[in-house]
Amino acid sequence: MESKMGMLENFMKDQQSSLKSLFQRGGSGRRKSSMEGSPSAADSPTLIPQLSLFANSVVSRCSKILQIPTEELQHRFDTEVPESVKQPSTYARNFLEFCSYQALHLVTKHSDYLSDKEFRCLMYDMMLAWESSGVETVPPPKETASCSNQEVENEDGWSLFYSSSTNMAVQVDDKKTVGREAFARIAPACAAVADIVTVHNLFDALTCSSGNRLHFLIYDKYLRSLDKVIKAAKNALGTPSISNLQLAEGEIILEVDGTVPTQPVLQHIGISAWPGRLTLTNYALYFESLGVGLYDKAVRYDLAMDMKQVIKPELTGPLGARLFDKAVMYKSTSVADPVYLEFPEFKGNSRRDYWLDICLEILRAHIFIRKYNLKGTQQSEALARGILGIFRCRAVREAFHVFSSHYKTLLTYNLAESLPGGDMILETLSSRLALVNASGLQHDVSGIAYAKQQLTVSPVSLITLGRLGFILQNKVDVDGEAMFSVGDSRVGETNPLEVAVKQSISDTGRAEAAQATVDQVKVEGIDTNVAVMKELLFPFIEIVSRLWVLASWEDPFKSVVFLLLTCYTIFSGWIRYLLPSIFIYLAVLMLWRRHSNKGKPLEAFRVTPPPNRNAVEQLLTLQEAISQGEALIQAGNIILLKIRALLFAVLPQATDRVALFLVLMAAAFAFVPVRYLILLVFLEAFTREMPLRKDSSDRWLRRVREWWIRIPAAPVRLIKPDDKKRK
Repeated sequence: MESKMGMLENFMKDQQSSLKSLFQRGGSGRRKSSMEGSPSAADSPTLIPQLSLFANSVVSRCSKILQIPTEELQHRFDTEVPESVKQPSTYARNFLEFCSYQALHLVTKHSDYLSDKEFRCLMYDMMLAWESSGVETVPPPKETASCSNQEVENEDGWSLFYSSSTNMAVQVDDKKTVGREAFARIAPACAAVADIVTVHNLFDALTCSSGNRLHFLIYDKYLRSLDKVIKAAKNALGTPSISNLQLAEGEIILEVDGTVPTQPVLQHIGISAWPGRLTLTNYALYFESLGVGLYDKAVRYDLAMDMKQVIKPELTGPLGARLFDKAVMYKSTSVADPVYLEFPEFKGNSRRDYWLDICLEILRAHIFIRKYNLKGTQQSEALARGILGIFRCRAVREAFHVFSSHYKTLLTYNLAESLPGGDMILETLSSRLALVNASGLQHDVSGIAYAKQQLTVSPVSLITLGRLGFILQNKVDVDGEAMFSVGDSRVGETNPLEVAVKQSISDTGRAEAAQATVDQVKVEGIDTNVAVMKELLFPFIEIVSRLWVLASWEDPFKSVVFLLLTCYTIFSGWIRYLLPSIFIYLAVLMLWRRHSNKGKPLEAFRVTPPPNRNAVEQLLTLQEAISQGEALIQAGNIILLKIRALLFAVLPQATDRVALFLVLMAAAFAFVPVRYLILLVFLEAFTREMPLRKDSSDRWLRRVREWWIRIPAAPVRLIKPDDKKRK
């Protein structure tokens, strides 16, 4: 009996200790790390009165990382940053950014910081504290606010709740998740985690199933996936198979595909196809054909040099058939025939789209470098941005199995290419890179003037790659300190890149809203579209029909009045005011409509559709329309060929008449005022159906048609092109 009681007591003690460890997980973990959490009672940190309790705890953790007391941090903030950053309304948030940026800059000096759970918790808590930094804000509940109190996955596997994708627990509590602005202010402080240009797209990708609120488990999974991607890319440089590629100095392997037999990569040239391994670096694409158990020598497709490269999606298939939309076409002046790289998969084309995106990112990065003539550190920094963007894109793709078709691109240069006004983003980026120089790498923590730091920009992406183990450029100092800024983030200020991106995104929103209205008004069927066009052009059709009635002289009185008024207008020179008057009338009409219809929705345009037709009738209508179009093109070609015959004097008599007519026209334009010529043309055209002139006009037009029919057409010979495709 006593033994049973002893076993029961031991069981209760074990359960109590396990529960205690569950609720104290964060504190014990941080005491074992250099990035400690809330300080112990013995430390007695000084609380900043403007900050909330949770923000104070984050600031105290930053002070321990920096080994600087919180009072000293506040003193430096008060004395060294400009007054615009220290306004009472934003003091708490800016001071939190000030401490966070310095701590992150110091922590990210270690090459393995992404694999440290305490680093991931620290960044997430900074975002939470940013949203509730001031004392007037309601801080998150202590038991749910910090990431240390949330269930974190085991380091060796994924969470039970996130085993497949970002379809995570839908019962996300807003009080323990991070919003867009907090993520956009803190995440770019670590260049490996986010880029200022694509940070909002990254947030949308991570929160696509959680109501635009970022849960720690998703954020933690993303960082661990990013760490694995970076380590895999670093390990790829040391594999024996890389010697077959003969990489240049500073060339980094970004992605490899085709190594799994069930997911080959096929290279199509002409009608031949061969499986192999495809490798993307920051300078080129390499394809190694699969031989008998071994890979042949790699073929290099350059992406860096200016060789008029074209990379686009393309259809491909066996024997050159265009059947499957799963290929990327590469064409340049260095290859005789276009090269098609096919990525077979059972459904969809996400694999091809992913490779298309990352190849275009490297190509566009080099185009950007050449356009703005970037050299040295500036060139390496521009290329490093593209490399880190590809690493982040790989991390999201591998961790959550979602593809770029489900969110906007995470690649900087692709985003600038797709956004309206994206050229302004690239111009802003080039102006930022122009500030990168050797002096920009050195900063004094103890007291450099804030204004001097604004004159230079550190190559933060290049430095980040160097700390992660990738060397793009030698002799780059990576030991600089940043007092007021980290990466593209600066305390209390909006980066010019972020301003350019927000402007482009706002333009995109308006463009998408306008496109949505276009998609709504699209109708199907040729007859229906013709009916809509007739209704839209009704005012112009009505004007033309009334002018035709006047020109047909059905009512002689109205025709005579219109003739006299028009002739007087032309003769007096008022005709030159016709177009300006029309433009002024339209402008006044639009402004009046804008004033009278302010706030009122536009009424729908009513169109009476024609009777419905079945598929066969629609096909017959389409065939008839095509036949009429073909007839018009033939008539146009005949007119051009007859003019060619006149120019080359195939019929000498007709050529003499045309030449004489052209001489008379030249003399008329040279010596007769233009208004008289316009008056003559108008009188001839308008009085053609006049009863006094009708017979003579018909006879004259008949003679002209007969003369035109007698003119032969110039001969045409069709030549079949030679088929020089490789067999």
